[in-house]
Amino acid sequence: MNTNEDKPNNIPDNIAVSVKELEKKFGDFTAVNKIDFEVHGGEIFGFLGPNGAGKSTTIRMLCGIIPPTSGSGQVGGYDIFREQHKIKEHIGYMSQKFSLYNDLSVEENINFYSGIYKIPKAQKKERFNMVIRSAGLEGMERTLTSTLAGGWKQRLALGCALLHKPRIIFLDEPTSGVDPITRANFWGVIKELAAGGVTVFVTTHYMDEAENCDRMVLIYRGTIIATGTPQEMKTGYMKNEVIEIILPDSKNWLEKIGGIEGVKEAALFGSDIHAVVYDSSKAISAIKEFLEREKVEGVGVRKILPSLEDVFVSSIEEYDQREPKKN
Repeated sequence: MNTNEDKPNNIPDNIAVSVKELEKKFGDFTAVNKIDFEVHGGEIFGFLGPNGAGKSTTIRMLCGIIPPTSGSGQVGGYDIFREQHKIKEHIGYMSQKFSLYNDLSVEENINFYSGIYKIPKAQKKERFNMVIRSAGLEGMERTLTSTLAGGWKQRLALGCALLHKPRIIFLDEPTSGVDPITRANFWGVIKELAAGGVTVFVTTHYMDEAENCDRMVLIYRGTIIATGTPQEMKTGYMKNEVIEIILPDSKNWLEKIGGIEGVKEAALFGSDIHAVVYDSSKAISAIKEFLEREKVEGVGVRKILPSLEDVFVSSIEEYDQREPKKN
């Protein structure tokens, strides 16, 4: 346990979240392995990683839901070991699992959370109307929450998390299980929050969404393996080049293209293939020659800038090669 009884020292006013050597163990299993990072006030901070990487465990420690094993940290100026109750009063939290009550109406859910957040009676109506407007639920106040479509439930959950007007909001996989249009609309709301000065800490495994973040870290097996802006991630963590291969039935050719000399790894990217290669000019020639021999038509092969998904896959591959699995 942390024995430091003082708040973290020398934390600038513009730092909303700061952790140092943060660790969480469950018995012999290390879920979060001594991680360090800072989140600036008013930014969209992405906490990226595959399922089981340690994202939700970290966010629950920061929200005061579970205690860390060791390390130090603060959220909004409050210590994550000793002031969990104060943290909960000053943040918003939306979990990846739908956190509202399906057997209550929209109105009843909002009123319930108004009580949880101790909204003053004089402000309840104003806050209620704020949630209804922001969620676009005018006229649906008495609708049973269980009958709402996923996107409406998502907006309602976010609205309830913002009832007490927190300056920091934690969103744990907020768009998991919703359609692409709803995801895009939800990110529009996130950007509006950040533009208004709210710090948004968001976990996701959707790399296209991560492009919306100001800065991000990539966590894998409980360890942070990359950090920076989207551009820094693409330029600083890709030691190799990336080639895009457009061809019919790409999934049927993935394994064979991955076996071509000079190709380090290949993965499906939508309906195309992205190949990480050691030398793009040699690899392009080799791939074209192979596809010509196979008489594949409608082919396009070109060097491209890496996507965040390319960085994601490549960083994890390199980590697995460097570090034996301990858990």
